[in-house]
Amino acid sequence: MQTVKYENDTSFGNLELLAKQVVEGFITGLHKSPFHGFSVEFAEHRQYNNGDNVKNIDWKLYAKTDKLYSKRFEEETNLRCQFVIDVSSSMYFPEPKKNKLTFAIEASASLMYLLKRQRDAFGLSLFADEVLLNSPAKSTTAHQKFLFAQLEDLLEKPKLNAHTNLSGALHQVAELIHKRSLVIIFSDLFSSQINSQATDDFFDALQHLKFNKHEVVVFNVLDKAKEVDFDFENRPYQFVDMETGATIKVHANQVKENYKASVSAYRQELDLKCAQNKIDLVDADINDGFYPILQAYLIKRQKLG
Repeated sequence: MQTVKYENDTSFGNLELLAKQVVEGFITGLHKSPFHGFSVEFAEHRQYNNGDNVKNIDWKLYAKTDKLYSKRFEEETNLRCQFVIDVSSSMYFPEPKKNKLTFAIEASASLMYLLKRQRDAFGLSLFADEVLLNSPAKSTTAHQKFLFAQLEDLLEKPKLNAHTNLSGALHQVAELIHKRSLVIIFSDLFSSQINSQATDDFFDALQHLKFNKHEVVVFNVLDKAKEVDFDFENRPYQFVDMETGATIKVHANQVKENYKASVSAYRQELDLKCAQNKIDLVDADINDGFYPILQAYLIKRQKLG
């Protein structure tokens, strides 16, 4: 019997199987929790409206809920979603098999599986210093398999010394998406330069997406223990910039407080500007699993109606 772990298991050869298990486990949990009102069980239905064909009413669901729902069909798409994934080299931290990119890929695949279940359309954009792939949103099974194949290929072929141009890539994506969409970004939001100008450029790109009438959710993918809390042993380390290859030798405790202060200030600025621009910024700690990602998506989905 084949077993698949939910939590960042890169030994899989079938991303679809992992995504299915994640989503089904999540939905089972929803039914036993206060979040059962998210209507995941009605993913293949829509509320009945006067004038709809009565032949499409799900009478079994009516018996359970005392509400009228019509069965939905493949051509009925309520949402278009574009996944935008940072594939620069910094996403390969902290280790080859359990890293931010693996987490982003598996989380995206799980969301795609959920969207497919809901008959919604989804596309994929991959970027480092520029957009490397852009596939428009579709809701077909063939399209899902194509995107899963692209994501699996990423896991097998790491990109070394691939720099990030977050703002430039997002401007490109904004021009490539021609229909109003929910844009879901997975990135560690790190670049070779973290300064006020880089942050301003990033938010200019997000505003470009908003100006084009897209809704935006940014999943800030991090190993929180290492990259935010700087949880390293009290000894010397050689730190390597995964995008440039530059190295620095320091004693962890000598830089810890300054590092944490800088990261905290940067994250606070991100939080403030996202709030000002009505952009959802969600921490995605790779050690917390995928359920918080799915839950954040469903909350956003419910707000969109």
